[in-house]
Amino acid sequence: MNTLTKKLLLLTAICLPLLYGNRTCAQEGNVIDNSIYNDLPFEMPIVEQPAFPDYTISIVAFGAQNDGKFLNTKAINEAIKAVNAKGGGKVVIPEGLWLTGPIELLSNVNLYTERNAMILFTDDFDAYPIIETSFEGLETRRCQSPISARNAENIAITGYGTFDGSGDSWRPVKRDKLTASQWSKLVKSGGVTDTAERIWYPTAGALKGALACKDFNVPEGINTDEEWNEIRPWLRPVLLNIVKSKKVLLEGVTFKNSPSWCLHPLSCEHITINNVKVFNPWYSQNGDALDLESCKNALIINSLFDAGDDAICIKSGKDEDGRRRGEPCQNVLVKNNTVLHGHGGFVVGSEMSGGVKNIYVTDCTFLGTDVGLRFKSTRGRGGVVEGIYINNINMINIPNEPLLFDLFYGGKGPGEETEEERAANTKTDLPPVTEETPAFKDIHITNVNCKGSGRAMFFNGLPEMPIRNITVKNVVITDASEGAVISQADGVTLDNIYIETQNNGPTLQMKNAKNIRIDGKLHKQIDAQGTNLTLK
Repeated sequence: MNTLTKKLLLLTAICLPLLYGNRTCAQEGNVIDNSIYNDLPFEMPIVEQPAFPDYTISIVAFGAQNDGKFLNTKAINEAIKAVNAKGGGKVVIPEGLWLTGPIELLSNVNLYTERNAMILFTDDFDAYPIIETSFEGLETRRCQSPISARNAENIAITGYGTFDGSGDSWRPVKRDKLTASQWSKLVKSGGVTDTAERIWYPTAGALKGALACKDFNVPEGINTDEEWNEIRPWLRPVLLNIVKSKKVLLEGVTFKNSPSWCLHPLSCEHITINNVKVFNPWYSQNGDALDLESCKNALIINSLFDAGDDAICIKSGKDEDGRRRGEPCQNVLVKNNTVLHGHGGFVVGSEMSGGVKNIYVTDCTFLGTDVGLRFKSTRGRGGVVEGIYINNINMINIPNEPLLFDLFYGGKGPGEETEEERAANTKTDLPPVTEETPAFKDIHITNVNCKGSGRAMFFNGLPEMPIRNITVKNVVITDASEGAVISQADGVTLDNIYIETQNNGPTLQMKNAKNIRIDGKLHKQIDAQGTNLTLK
C-alpha cells in the first residue's frame, strides 16, 4: 500500500463519524411499516427493531486493508469490540475487497457495509476453530461460522455490501449435478472422491467425516481432538449463526456461497430479515438460504433467495435434542419474498421437534423451486406444527409438488412401495403414538396459482397420526403432470380448486382418508382402494 493510499484511508476513518454521526437508525430508511401486521390471523407483537448511538468508526482505523490479500480478521473484530465498549454504534466496512476470518458480532453494534464492499471469508480451514454448537437440529461440533453472535442484544448487519463464505472450498459435490467437463475439471483441481466416484470431497479429512455420519451430517465415533481436527474440512459451518440474541436486524446486504446453510438464527427473539439477498449455487450440498430455528417474533420480508437446498425454512430442533430444548418457532411473518431456486420455496421441517406455530406467509413468488410449499417430517421427530396460514402465492415451473405434506421424509409412505417391497413387508402393526410422533394440524392455504408442475398436490400423513384440519381454498394449478393425491388425512377441506393435468387423468385421488370435504360435499371415509375425482 503506497503512502497516498494510506493517507486517504486514514482520512476516511476520521471523516466517517462526521458523515454518519447523526444517524441513529440501523440503516437510513429502515422504517418497518406496521401495516404489515394488519389482518394477521393470530396475535403477534410488533417485532422490536434495534437502534444505535450516533458513534461511528471505520475498520480502516484498526489497520484493515482492502486489497484482497491482507487478512482483516483482527482489525474487524477489534473495531467491533471498540464500538461495543464505547456503548454501541456503527462499524463501517468501506468499499473494497476485504479478506477476513470469522467475525463475531457484539451487543449494540451495527456492522454497516458501504456500496461496493465485498467481504470475502478465507478458505483456510484452520482459521475456523471447532466449537460446540447445534447443526441440523442436533448438538454437535462444527467449525465456527464466518459470522456469529451469541447472547447479544441490539445487533445488525446492514448497508449494501456482499458477504462471500468461500463455500466452494468446503462443500462436497455430487457428480450427477455437474456436466462431464465440470466434473473432470473439479477432480483435477485436487481433493478426493468416494469409492464409487460419485461424490467429490475437498480433502481426505472431509471424506472421513462424511463416512462417520449416519444421522444427517453429524459424525459419530469421533472422540479425540486429533480426530476432530482431522475431519475439520467436513465440519462445514453455516455462514451466519446468531444464537440466543434479541433485537437482530439483517437488512440490505447480500450473503452468498455459504459452506453449508447460509443464514441460521437460532433461539433468537425479535429478528428482522428485510431486503436481503441470498445466493447459493444450485448444486450446493445443504445450501439452505435461511433456516429460522426456534425463534420467536420474526419478520422475513422483501427478500430474494436462490438456494442449493431449501429456501425459507422453519425449524425447531431434531428428535430428542429438539424436544429437550422445547423452543417452538413461533410468531413469524413471511411477506413479499421471491425464491428463484430451492428444494422448497417455503418449508417447515424436517427438524421441527420443538414445535412450530403462528406462521403467516403471504405475497410470495416461487420460480422453479423443486417444491413450492413443503411440509416434511418423519417418525421419531415428535413436535406439533399448527397454526400455519399461507395466502397469495404465485409459482411457475415447479418440477414436483406445489403443495406437499410428507410425513415419510427420507423414506416411503403407504402405497409408495414397489410390489416386491410390499410382498417382503410382513409387519402390519402400526407404531404407537408417543412424544416421538410428529403432528401437523390446523394449516390453512388460500389463493395459490401455479403454472407448470409435477404432481399437483401430495398429502401423505402417518397412518397412526394423519394430517388434520387442512384447508385449501382458491387454488389454480395448470399444466401439471399429475393430479393431487390425498392419503392418511383426516379433515381436509378443498374449496374452489382447479387442477389441469397434461395427461387428462384424474385430478384428485384419495385413499386411506376420512372427512374430506370438497366444495361442500363430505366424503366421510375413503379406504385403501381409494377413489378418483375431477376438480374443475
